[in-house]
Amino acid sequence: MTPEETVESALAEMFRMSKARFGNAVKGYWFCDDEACPGCGRPIDLVKIKGKEAVSLNAFIHRKPGILIGYLLCKRCARQIFQAAEKNPYQQTPLHSTIEKNLVAAYEQYRNSLPA
Repeated sequence: MTPEETVESALAEMFRMSKARFGNAVKGYWFCDDEACPGCGRPIDLVKIKGKEAVSLNAFIHRKPGILIGYLLCKRCARQIFQAAEKNPYQQTPLHSTIEKNLVAAYEQYRNSLPA
């Protein structure tokens, strides 16, 4: 399986789980394939987790259209979020807000690029 297929499969599973949990509030999903991190703008790179290299695949629900947006983070932003979650579980950080704002803008740009 290619890395792209692996990400697509994982995002499809995240969508399935979100749909089961939130029902009709989640209508579809979209993957932001930008090469820049939505948190800081640096290039997406691998993060080490338990001594192995991995990508930081994440998602959030863009509530207005009901779209689960999948995205990758750079290792710096991923570490920052992991550390914040250890200190204050289930708390949104300013970095989360930045990421969501940037992803909503990217999603709207994508939607506007589609044929009418």
